[in-house]
Amino acid sequence: MTVRHDAQRRSRIRSQTVRTSLAALAVMLSAALSACTATDATPTPSATTRADARVTRIVRDAMAQHNLRSVIVEVTKDGKTLAREAFEDSMTGEPATTDMHFRNGAVAFAYIGTLLMLYVEEGKVRLDDTIDRWEPTLPEAGTVTLKMLADQTSGYPDYETDPAWTAAFNADPFHMFTYQERIDAAFARAPQFAPGANWSYAHTNFMILGDILAKVGGAPLQTLLAQKVLAPMGLHDTVADEGSAIPAPALHTYSSERRGALGIPAATPFTEEATFWNTQWGTPMGANQTTTIDDLTTTAIAVGTGALLSKASFHAMTDPALIGFGQRQPSCAPSCFPQTERYNYGLGVVRSGDWILQNPSLSGLSATEAYLPSEKVSIAVVVTFEPDAFDADGNYQAYQSTQLFQELGAALAPDHAPPT
Repeated sequence: MTVRHDAQRRSRIRSQTVRTSLAALAVMLSAALSACTATDATPTPSATTRADARVTRIVRDAMAQHNLRSVIVEVTKDGKTLAREAFEDSMTGEPATTDMHFRNGAVAFAYIGTLLMLYVEEGKVRLDDTIDRWEPTLPEAGTVTLKMLADQTSGYPDYETDPAWTAAFNADPFHMFTYQERIDAAFARAPQFAPGANWSYAHTNFMILGDILAKVGGAPLQTLLAQKVLAPMGLHDTVADEGSAIPAPALHTYSSERRGALGIPAATPFTEEATFWNTQWGTPMGANQTTTIDDLTTTAIAVGTGALLSKASFHAMTDPALIGFGQRQPSCAPSCFPQTERYNYGLGVVRSGDWILQNPSLSGLSATEAYLPSEKVSIAVVVTFEPDAFDADGNYQAYQSTQLFQELGAALAPDHAPPT
């Protein structure tokens, strides 16, 4: 999930209280207490901070060299916590802590991919079903399939790259963009390529897929995810809100990406607080979530082991099927590129070497959750940034949570180091 920012912060932040039905709450409680909750998906509890010297050294070096403001990290191996630490300040005078809440962005895509595969197992849908059954008015609806939405091969344009949509977001980063607003922005342009002919990252795909899955399940996506994915995975602090609310304590984030829109000179150091920008724009309605480092770790393990899925569904979701597929072309640059061993997309997840992961970046925050099945190693990390982490145009520099994960992965599992 990438980010655009611009325009002055509004004094009022629109937020909504998470509306979860009593049935969903009952399911979440019972799942938390039930022995059927995936045992491999929950690391050994940590009452106090745990520190692995390798992790501490790598994080400290990265912070010194790459202008990271704060880092929260958790590492487990075979279900045991090796490291669970927070470094430096969330905001001036307030240290970051391991119980802080933050946006999880595209991590929600892994939950949606899981929900899709659960419906496949239940016989409610097939991956090759065309979407005209639910979205008959969309372009190429009779050709685009559920699988194409999930693996980013539909050819649908990304509304996030539409200039008019970007201008609207920049004018009000607290605005909650509706499904229809984003559909209108996405299809103001023609499809980028024929369905299934190329690969291109587009938030549009998962927005539509989430809407379809809500129709399949006959309930709001937020409720379905809570009942069928979040609770069974044992996620206690991952919640959705269409507004800008973050449960306390919140990890504060800072961004320079509105520099151009605000007319800040390139030579002037600049970041602004982006903690409460509305990030519903990047996820399907009902999947704008906040989480914690513990839940990010639990997610990495549950998704990386296929805890909720059959073996066949797990492989369909996570196998590196797209390696060698895709090409750069002017109509979709820079979002389209060839899939490689270093980066290839599954159904809502990224495969990098032997690691299964998601790595969102949004509103001054970058996070990665990753799992290495062969070694049973999980890495969860979230970082925030100092002003010098951005270039003169306000863009993120190269070093983010992905690079920190790669360094940690190489140290902790040298025989399966993440490709760089």
